[in-house]
Amino acid sequence: MTTDTAPEYWDREWSRADGTSKWEQPEAEVLAHAALLPDGAHVLDLGAGVGRHALALARQGFSVSALDAAGEGIARIIRIAGAEGLTVAAEVGRMTKLPYADGTFDHVLSWNVIYHGNETVLRATIAEIARVLRPGGTFLGTMLSARRVPVELARAPGREISRNTWVFDGTGDKVHPHYFCTGRDLLDLFSDFEVIRLEDREHETPGSWHWHLVMERR
Repeated sequence: MTTDTAPEYWDREWSRADGTSKWEQPEAEVLAHAALLPDGAHVLDLGAGVGRHALALARQGFSVSALDAAGEGIARIIRIAGAEGLTVAAEVGRMTKLPYADGTFDHVLSWNVIYHGNETVLRATIAEIARVLRPGGTFLGTMLSARRVPVELARAPGREISRNTWVFDGTGDKVHPHYFCTGRDLLDLFSDFEVIRLEDREHETPGSWHWHLVMERR
């Protein structure tokens, strides 16, 4: 069963991007971590969307690659990078099979992305992140917290289709499979990494619990 189907939703969303949505503004946490990276570090924005982070990091002089399964977002990144004279290696691809050599990157960023799918998809993606990071390279990402499941169920009927993987009725992207996890789950999933930071907190909407994690490749 294919469960990493969310790009179908996001392709439609990115086609409507007009520069005003929250998905087009870089996160302060991403920029703060980037300030700790060496000059010219090679960064992968995995699940780059419309390029809010890839473009911001390229403007700061980092060597940036951007990958997303939704072609509309990648096309927009290419257009904006071209207009600004930025170099961003942007391409369409799946997170479970990254088109990069082993140890290519100093840092991989994946904001609100890798939990789109079941545990098989997630483990394959994390293995690929580990593969393309150099030893000592860092990963900054977010994951959906298990404490969010009751919040989602209060909003719409849902069902667990496999371990920790839920779909919910409605029209948003949660009609596609999403993985919700505990801190213990994350330690198991990222066993090839050292934990630098792991925090479960709400985003701007009450009940929107996400894990925020910074990991170092062993």
